[in-house]
Amino acid sequence: MCVRAFRTLNGMIWGRYLLPAVLQGCRCRVSCCVRRHYSFLPDDVKSLRAVANPDISKIRNIGIMAHIDAGKTTTTERMLYYSGYTRALGDVDDGDTVTDFMAQERERGITIQSAAVTFDWKSYRINLIDTPGHVDFTLEVERALRVLDGAVAVFDASAGVEAQTMTVWRQAEKHHVPCVCFLNKMDKPAASLSFSIESIRRKLKANPVLLQIPVGSGKNFSGVVDLLTKQKLIWKLRSTGDDGRMFENKPLDQSDEPELLQEVSEARTALIEQVADLDDEFAELLLTDFSDNFDTVPSVKLQEAVRRVTLARKGVPVLCGSSLRNKGVQPLLDAITAYLPAPSERHHDLVRWYKDDLCALAFKVLHDKQRGPLVFLRIYSGTLKPQTAVHNINRNSIERMSRLLVPFADQHVEIPSMTAGNIALTVGLKGTVTGDTIVSSKASAAAAARRAGDGAGNKRGEHASMVLSGVEVPDPVFFCTIEPPTMAKQADLENALNCLQREDPSLKVRVDPDSGQTILCGMGELHIEIIHDRIRREYGIETHLGPLQVAYRETILKQVSTTDTLDRTVGERRHVATVELAVRPVDIPSTGGSCQLALTEELEGQLSPEIKEAVENGVHSSHLQGPLLGYPLLGVSTLIQSVSMEPGTSPAMVSACVSRCMLKALKLAGGQVLEPVMSLEVTVGEEHLSSVLGDMAQRRGTIRDIQSRHDNKLLLATVPLAEMMGYSTILRTLTSGNATFSLELDTYETMNPQDQNTLLKRMAGLL
Repeated sequence: MCVRAFRTLNGMIWGRYLLPAVLQGCRCRVSCCVRRHYSFLPDDVKSLRAVANPDISKIRNIGIMAHIDAGKTTTTERMLYYSGYTRALGDVDDGDTVTDFMAQERERGITIQSAAVTFDWKSYRINLIDTPGHVDFTLEVERALRVLDGAVAVFDASAGVEAQTMTVWRQAEKHHVPCVCFLNKMDKPAASLSFSIESIRRKLKANPVLLQIPVGSGKNFSGVVDLLTKQKLIWKLRSTGDDGRMFENKPLDQSDEPELLQEVSEARTALIEQVADLDDEFAELLLTDFSDNFDTVPSVKLQEAVRRVTLARKGVPVLCGSSLRNKGVQPLLDAITAYLPAPSERHHDLVRWYKDDLCALAFKVLHDKQRGPLVFLRIYSGTLKPQTAVHNINRNSIERMSRLLVPFADQHVEIPSMTAGNIALTVGLKGTVTGDTIVSSKASAAAAARRAGDGAGNKRGEHASMVLSGVEVPDPVFFCTIEPPTMAKQADLENALNCLQREDPSLKVRVDPDSGQTILCGMGELHIEIIHDRIRREYGIETHLGPLQVAYRETILKQVSTTDTLDRTVGERRHVATVELAVRPVDIPSTGGSCQLALTEELEGQLSPEIKEAVENGVHSSHLQGPLLGYPLLGVSTLIQSVSMEPGTSPAMVSACVSRCMLKALKLAGGQVLEPVMSLEVTVGEEHLSSVLGDMAQRRGTIRDIQSRHDNKLLLATVPLAEMMGYSTILRTLTSGNATFSLELDTYETMNPQDQNTLLKRMAGLL
């Protein structure tokens, strides 16, 4: 707190007394040479109160996504500085960035949770979410992309597309999010524009549209040439303390290097031809008005065509720079406003039926010790105001929102209202969780359902039909026991775990029915380590973690049909239900997911909605227990063939009968353990390659390929997750710290009989 206060005071002194004098000296240089800047810092840091509700066409909701250590947070920090919302440039290594405000983030130098910041650039409002690059926190990227309209994919120009880059790119494609690519770290000796472009084309199956080419390479990288305008943007940093705010912007002329002129000419011609292939309107313009010389096409027309290509997701604009060296970030901000869509240009099927009524999606929850739960909302329609009651469709409850805030990392600004297209932070929604749909009232949801032609059912059915799609939560891959220091702290630990689960849906907590121990389930070693550390720091509980174990899955071996009858008398009421169903093995999903459930066509028309729900609940309750070790099931399809019941039989009894019948079928079908297999990438020097390969063989790894990347080797392999515990320490020892690796869940594979028998004995306590 003291450091932050000192920095704020130092910034105020600089801004109020020193900066105006410096800027007066700068203006002389601006008038006598071709040099411009995007904005000078005023005497006070800009306030978010100035433009609380801009026009929706001027809003850009974007996310920064990338592989770990590609420079996302550094790029975000420069955006905030150049737009005038921070006084000093933060640095990840120094632990003083705006968006990495958690203690764990500053200690490790990585982003752990997504952070939202709101700022203005020129006449536009940008709501930006900085997302993590580590695979353990991929849910943070998933729920950010669910509510964003565009994304900036940041690449290390020396590495191109990396493992987690492909993961976040797939997530963006799933949500149909248009993207802009930023090739960062162009100042690195191994940076390569052509290599990065080719990796985007080959690995991401995308169509890169190059809008800039770098001036200089490696340490001599000094700027870029804009291919649309043929403007040369040069940053002449005179010292390490130069913030990159000032740069030259002048048109190319014959005095420039012939090689650069030739490269620009060829690149611009290729750009025009590429855009013409992707956009029919631009192609027609070229053929009718500029057929004699394509190069004379106005830059404005070319920019409009690039925007259409980007919004249609036919191509991705590519820019380059070096955020750490303060080069190329201002043109990236211009590209965000020029090419990425406004909220009104994104189409959401359900939202249009709400018209001017409030419709919002809760996509993130944080806990504040003073204010309680803070819920992030993306507003799709209507207006949000504090001190009003709202209806949560998912929970079928009414909650009162006490305060409305504009998010700025861990500092927030209170405002009186927020309109459609914005991202808001609310106080007072105590029951809302990630994925909930918030509307103004039950009546507005019913009216929207009627407009959509789905108002014939009961009220619950109407409301359910108007729920926005939530956030898909991946299944955990690791678990361990967690115990408080004393039984007196058990209640405090349960409260802490409940709060953390609400913040992080990928964290699962359950109680073992046999031992009574609390089981913590997470996405990886780092994920569970961070949760353990947060419980200690934020809740003051020194917990003990048991050994980390892999969350295996199970499947069945053969198809089985079975029938079961449940006959129970409760009080004076008799409940009789008979269920016939079949289970069969199907292809195993690559990344897990739910098992398949279907009813015969005859049953679909016969069963009421309540009985259908009871059948579904019965099947899913059984899916929690595999036939061998009780692991969750994968690759199982269930077909309900018949359901019959006596009059007066309750849905709960039908659900119990289905569950019992399922368990019977699973035992008859036989079980097989599935283990998670990871896709592994290791970047290592050639002198250490043999050691890494030898270690990989001992881990049951399968080498897929060995590629050359500059002076290093890139090892691509698949390896069981169970063999990767503590791998970072082993790899550091083998290579003297000169190697990096990344992991991503690839698929679930059948465990070989010997390993399965070993696992069964260990679980039975025989080993």
